[in-house]
Amino acid sequence: MKRTTLGRIVALPAAAALTLGLAACGAANESNEGGETGENGGSGSGVSGTISGAGASSQEAAMQAWTASFYENNPDATVNYDPIGSGGGREQFVNGASDFGGTDAYLDEEELAKAQNRCGQLVEIPTYVSPIAIIFKLDGVDELNLKPATIAKIFNQQITSWDDQAIAADNPGVELPSTPITPVNRSDESGTTENFVDYLKAAAPQDWPHEVSGDWPVPGGEAAQGTSGVVQAVGAGNGTIGYADASQANDLSTVKVGVGGEFVAYSPEAAAKVLDVSERAEGRGEYSFAYDLARDTTESGTYPIVLVSYSIACSTYEDANKAELVKALFAHIVSEEGQQASAEAAGSAPISDNLRSQVQPAIDAISAG
Repeated sequence: MKRTTLGRIVALPAAAALTLGLAACGAANESNEGGETGENGGSGSGVSGTISGAGASSQEAAMQAWTASFYENNPDATVNYDPIGSGGGREQFVNGASDFGGTDAYLDEEELAKAQNRCGQLVEIPTYVSPIAIIFKLDGVDELNLKPATIAKIFNQQITSWDDQAIAADNPGVELPSTPITPVNRSDESGTTENFVDYLKAAAPQDWPHEVSGDWPVPGGEAAQGTSGVVQAVGAGNGTIGYADASQANDLSTVKVGVGGEFVAYSPEAAAKVLDVSERAEGRGEYSFAYDLARDTTESGTYPIVLVSYSIACSTYEDANKAELVKALFAHIVSEEGQQASAEAAGSAPISDNLRSQVQPAIDAISAG
């Protein structure tokens, strides 16, 4: 699967950056064995100073949670994060205008070359995994199983009634009404749309002829602004179906997705597992953990409809203090505590222990040149 660009490509005019830091006096962080950067960020007496990042708005709530818990052990640190969008975040980072970045897509070849020219090897790690739920409202039906081809045909408006034989075949024993299907999609350009379309293209290529894009490609359905708009539209109808960040699905019914010979409901564990069954993109350097997601996986218990957002940094900084701050922050973000904080605040799926052990050496390599 080719890399797709999620989020806006041009930096948006930004309001004042989201300042997530509070300078305060506090107790020093306890030293950990060996003096390496600890799980909560910082080693020895903790880190201090200011760093600034910019990028994906999907990470905004998570970043607030990460920094709040980071400050508990590093009260003299300040982290600024401007959620201007993925494209703007990548642009600022490769041009040296920020110390770190957040992006819903890994850097393309041109961006990667600029980043390597700026700071040696690029540190690129998946830190935010958000399952995308297929939500529906159908009177009398609370649970549905749908195979990838069936999902693609529904959203491509090839299946138009809920009692269609393809849906019935996925749901034996369920009494399906003849209610017309109303697909609901995002009206705005969206990383959620692009990830959902990327799944359809990979998992059901014969039934989804459209190119991958953040703009919805099928005319004629019902469109709504933002995740909240899609959720509201689906919930207000009957026979409606849409896609949304799972953390905002509320009380709506959700589809179990066909994976191999089973149907898998979204869950943090199932969503995070997709990274463990995916391949790293080649030729990007030792510290890049960019993944070509296995959307078409048949691995049991894996939920493949996810948005994966990356944190990016330099392996080498001119300023030693900035290097230590970024290193400490990233160590905290991938820690169990950091991942749990974002799960509670933003509904994300914590990365696995296996992935954490793989990316930690990349974080440990961050240093001053």
